[in-house]
Amino acid sequence: MSLKLAASVSGLLSLIPLVSAQATAYAQCGGMGWTGPTDCVSGFACESFFAQCVPGTVSLTTTVTTTSGPGTTSSASAPGSTATIGLAVAAKAAGKLYFGSATDNPELTDLPYVAGLSNASDFLQLTPGNSMKWDATEPTQGTFTFDGGEQIVQLAQKNGQLIRGHNCVWYNQLPNWVTSTSWDNATLLEVVANHCGTIVGHWAGQIWDIINEPFNDDGTWRQDVFYNVTGEAFVAAALQAARDADPDAKLYINDYNLEYGGAKAQSMANLVSSLKAQGVPVDGVGLQGHLLVGGVPGNLQSILESFTALGVEVAITELDIRMTLPVTDALLEQQKADYQSVISACKNVSGCIGVTVWDYTDKYSWVPSTFSGQGAACPWDENLIKKPAYDGIVSGFTA
Repeated sequence: MSLKLAASVSGLLSLIPLVSAQATAYAQCGGMGWTGPTDCVSGFACESFFAQCVPGTVSLTTTVTTTSGPGTTSSASAPGSTATIGLAVAAKAAGKLYFGSATDNPELTDLPYVAGLSNASDFLQLTPGNSMKWDATEPTQGTFTFDGGEQIVQLAQKNGQLIRGHNCVWYNQLPNWVTSTSWDNATLLEVVANHCGTIVGHWAGQIWDIINEPFNDDGTWRQDVFYNVTGEAFVAAALQAARDADPDAKLYINDYNLEYGGAKAQSMANLVSSLKAQGVPVDGVGLQGHLLVGGVPGNLQSILESFTALGVEVAITELDIRMTLPVTDALLEQQKADYQSVISACKNVSGCIGVTVWDYTDKYSWVPSTFSGQGAACPWDENLIKKPAYDGIVSGFTA
């Protein structure tokens, strides 16, 4: 999915005016034997590790251009970010543990992207999008591979960032040996416990989405290999194995559309209450937050509070706010307001520990390939320029 660095630089140079004796956006600004400019154009700073001009506080006019990439299909202009602090700085000032981003291994060859991802003033937490899932970590029964997840963990450790492990048990992205075997109850529960205990123990000390998307939107249990064989028992088996493997891990159940309340949220609340009554460890509920511009639920804060009232913490785990294309100034402004609303809801709930966007740039957003005719869901555009949504996030934490 990543573009070559040269292509990224070429696209960005067309947006940034040249300044005499200053290096342009993402250009080289230092390094052994370097004799060129060491100062960067306004809004960019020379990052020592890559010797490259990377975004600092950008105050420009952002142009959302017609491209062949995944996030935008039309053009509009709107004010860029004028925020003077980073997203993670704002989150910490509001008493939150982190503001973070999902990422994925193919993106890590894109050096400008990695430079932004590694900016701890914006991101204090990373979620591996795919490399900790079952098919990536245990492709053959009993044989574990950690290389993909380790790449992102090591990047986070270098940057002083937290990791949110994603995930132990999910109905999707399962290897064939899990879905095609005729299991009995006891054997499958043993397989679940071994898988979760092994990966949580390997990456100890993290926050984990142990159970991912267990419910249908009507609140019924999702019919998958785990539920069909074991009923609800796989949930407790996974959580207990994770706790046994790492007493310090934070253990979450994560799902989408909980933000709207209703039957699905009630089923999640019932599950959490039941697990706690049984003494099964569960520390949090993750509300994914895949939302549509203009459609943020007005009672989101009360939904968050309804879960914290059960004695667990909450987090917004996969936030993006997509729009129906083409992009317009009005949609960008509504998106800004919507991001602010979501962040404000988390800020106002003491048990909401943080927010993660499901990748920070439209360049690598999953939305266009999943929702036909929609995109531009992230706080940065495809050219890694901050959109008005960035300021909406800052305002949500600081207003």
